[in-house]
Amino acid sequence: MGDARQIIARRAALEVKDGMMVNLGIGIPSLVPDYLDPSINVFFQAENGILGMGPTPLQNADGNLSNAAGLPVTILPGASYFDSGIAFGMIRRGFIDVSILGALQVCSKGNLANWIVPGKRVPGVGGAMELAYGAKNLIALMTHCEKDGSPKIVKECSLPITTFACVKKIITEMAVFSIHEDGLWLDEIMDGCTLADIEDATGADYKISTSL
Repeated sequence: MGDARQIIARRAALEVKDGMMVNLGIGIPSLVPDYLDPSINVFFQAENGILGMGPTPLQNADGNLSNAAGLPVTILPGASYFDSGIAFGMIRRGFIDVSILGALQVCSKGNLANWIVPGKRVPGVGGAMELAYGAKNLIALMTHCEKDGSPKIVKECSLPITTFACVKKIITEMAVFSIHEDGLWLDEIMDGCTLADIEDATGADYKISTSL
């Protein structure tokens, strides 16, 4: 099937439409710009104060130019810089069309757990909880299972919740799910996977979309 992170990022790029303002989380979401159709005109926003990020640079030419995770980025013509207060104002006022975040777990109700594994040190929840409520659409990207094979799509999250009932779509290397008022729906199966594979690897009940 290829590298899971690349499969997920490539599929997530199809969710980005012309004219959108998009915020990307750290990890797999940061790979999404590398797979965008060149004809799409979109502005990527980072909560540390950039609007108009481009693809990942081949080398870090400017050590001061980074995204919210501190990773090097490029900028596109028309990009702008501002302080984090303005960046969060954009998020809280609902100007972000879609936020694409990494996830540790997502439950069938759309609860998102993505900021801490108990016992591990992290700097904090960051902008994830603002984005989860402030963005018009929230897409969660993650591998389908942990390294030990345990599912990340679950009935109830066992990890600390970032935000409740916020995720609209889940994209993994195996499948694409959407979350509605009546629960979890399987919309797509990735190449090389079967319904039986997804059944075995998913820890929550789901319905199968008629458009599958």
